[in-house]
Amino acid sequence: MARYIVAVSGGVDSVALLDMLSKIPGHELLVAHVDHGIRDDSAEDAQFVRELAATHGFPFHMTRVELGHGASEERARQIRYEYLRDLAETYGAKIVTAHHADDIVETITINLHRGTGWRGVSTHDSDIVRPLLGMHKAQLFEYARRNGLSWREDSTNQSDQYLRNRLRHHLAHLPPDHKQKLLALRQQQLDRKREIEAEILRLIGDGPRYSRYFFGHIPTTVATECLRVATLGRLTRPQLQRALLAIKTTQPGKTYEAGAGVRLDFTSRNFTVTLIK
Repeated sequence: MARYIVAVSGGVDSVALLDMLSKIPGHELLVAHVDHGIRDDSAEDAQFVRELAATHGFPFHMTRVELGHGASEERARQIRYEYLRDLAETYGAKIVTAHHADDIVETITINLHRGTGWRGVSTHDSDIVRPLLGMHKAQLFEYARRNGLSWREDSTNQSDQYLRNRLRHHLAHLPPDHKQKLLALRQQQLDRKREIEAEILRLIGDGPRYSRYFFGHIPTTVATECLRVATLGRLTRPQLQRALLAIKTTQPGKTYEAGAGVRLDFTSRNFTVTLIK
């Protein structure tokens, strides 16, 4: 029987997701919640999700961290996924989140605003299960109302402190056909991304040992993409650039810690990628 860790914040999206999944037989669900300690009332969200899990008869897992007021959205996300991945490994489960179509549009807009390039359009492509990507926020609200569901409103969603919230206010007025074009573009980019990664694997192999000469003599943009695949996408672009410099300059017998649990060990001709949990 398949086992899933369902990330539930207490908001309408994740509450609707849990209700939908609870009606599908043949799998085991565990409810997970992260209290980031950002808002004064966050403990009430945790209690709400605890009671919701109990109502469904699902095991409940949570953790609380003290990020404090003003914590970045990225830091909260990092903490959240570290916890979810630990749970998934412990229970041999897959992670399920309530990301929907409007989340994709927001993330693409943020990525393009930050200048992340073509990969910023091929967003939400990972081993995480996201069954609501074909639905919009309004549809989830309608589902929740139709099924008599209760949920918690996150007060930080109204704050202009976060870039996502500021952009969300503008995207609310984006015509539906423009959103659909962005979603179609994302799918095209996902297809291209898979083709590129397949070609890279054909060039460099599946490791973990790679040629320093090869990485040092191909164009930097190509080497960056190759190293991204070799390190399973763990590294940010700045980390990849520093790691490429290390590949070109580090003495044989030395080790380079690239970040995100990625270690490079060097001989005179090759380097070996080790991925540490």
